[in-house]
Amino acid sequence: MVVLLDFVILLVLLNSARSTVLAGEKESPIVNLTLDSRKKILSWNSRRIVTQQTCAIVTPLDPNTSQEPQVRNDTYFCTFPNAVLHRGATLTVNATSEGQDFWHQLAFSNPGKEGSGAQDLSCIIYNVRLMNCSWTRGPAAPADVQYQLYSWTSLHGNVSECSHYVLDSAGTRVGCHFDELGEGHTTDDYFFLVNGTSSDSDIQFLDSPSVNGPSLEKYNPPANVTVQDNVSHFVIRWDAPAMRYSLSNSVLRYALDIQKMGSFSKREPVFLSRQYKNKYRLPRADVTGEHTVRMRVQHVLFQIWSEWSSTHHFASGSFPMSQFFASAGQRIGASASASVLPVNIQSVPEENFLVVLIGLVVGATVLFGMALMFLCKRFSLKKKLFPPIPRVKQELAGAFLASLEETASCGGHPPSASQDPEDIFTVEETLSLASAPAKMGGPAPAPNPYENIPSAGPLLNH
Repeated sequence: MVVLLDFVILLVLLNSARSTVLAGEKESPIVNLTLDSRKKILSWNSRRIVTQQTCAIVTPLDPNTSQEPQVRNDTYFCTFPNAVLHRGATLTVNATSEGQDFWHQLAFSNPGKEGSGAQDLSCIIYNVRLMNCSWTRGPAAPADVQYQLYSWTSLHGNVSECSHYVLDSAGTRVGCHFDELGEGHTTDDYFFLVNGTSSDSDIQFLDSPSVNGPSLEKYNPPANVTVQDNVSHFVIRWDAPAMRYSLSNSVLRYALDIQKMGSFSKREPVFLSRQYKNKYRLPRADVTGEHTVRMRVQHVLFQIWSEWSSTHHFASGSFPMSQFFASAGQRIGASASASVLPVNIQSVPEENFLVVLIGLVVGATVLFGMALMFLCKRFSLKKKLFPPIPRVKQELAGAFLASLEETASCGGHPPSASQDPEDIFTVEETLSLASAPAKMGGPAPAPNPYENIPSAGPLLNH
């Protein structure tokens, strides 16, 4: 330890001598260079006017970082919130004053016996307001070592020590439980520091970079997982987990583990991201026999998975047709009674779409038939579509028979079987004229096709 301090003093002396040379025998304007290892703030004062200053930090675990300092109450400072200092660090300040360049360097080391500090620190937020942290004891830690965990949520926030430690079999603190974290905000940044004490030697500390709160949260498994059979698909639904931070459900990524019972081959999980309806449709053709499904969830940007949900069973047994037709009948009746209203197809659940479609088709057919019957009755379309077959009216038939009887009584001869076809056309023309509406009070008498037989009406010239 003494050798290390002497080395640091030697570095400071060498840097001061170098600054003096660069400044042309002028003293460096940089004084009181110090580092707050908890807040990770490097600060200093300047004893005369400087025109330009920069600060930088170099650590074994982080890339080099440089920035321009801020000033408050005549004190300059630089903040390195993401720096990890337990492996040591080198901090540098460069300044220009009166045309001369100056620079100071500060070497920081972790005091204590190498390998005595805690290792493998990790923390998880769960059940919205609870948090657990764990670590392992250093391989070179003394037997009586005890560790203390400190946490805070901002650089200048209050530091609190763990109140519920977890002990290993030797009684050494290797974990911490936080009962209540308070209200969560997406801007929360957690800082952790593990110190150690021992009567045998100094213990090195273990720090961590700032950690954003949402990246620490482990969600509960998806809740209310259900499987429904809609004839063509198995529809799997679930509820999104409660979250500590106000985030959209679109940031969640789900894993569905669907397996066939009794099968030696395992199916790969199905991954779903940015789900808004929390629904997955499994084609019924892909399911033979009994299957199981379970789910878990994580944030799309982070690596922490939830535990698996409970396992749910479903099978590809035949769909109950009585239920199908009962549902179809209900929907047909509803569609017929509300047929005058617009139908929003998008509002129909897709698992019942087939039943609804059948109902709409049947309802539309019934309505079309009713409308056609009404139109036929209202506008006499039946007579126009199916006109009656022409036939001889009873009045004309009676007159024709009377003429034949009169001819027979006068000694005439009845027409022979080989009557000329013109007589047939004459009769047809007479019928067509008789069937037309007449302006006289009664129908015209039928003409006599025979020239030697008198007629009750005028003769038709052939």
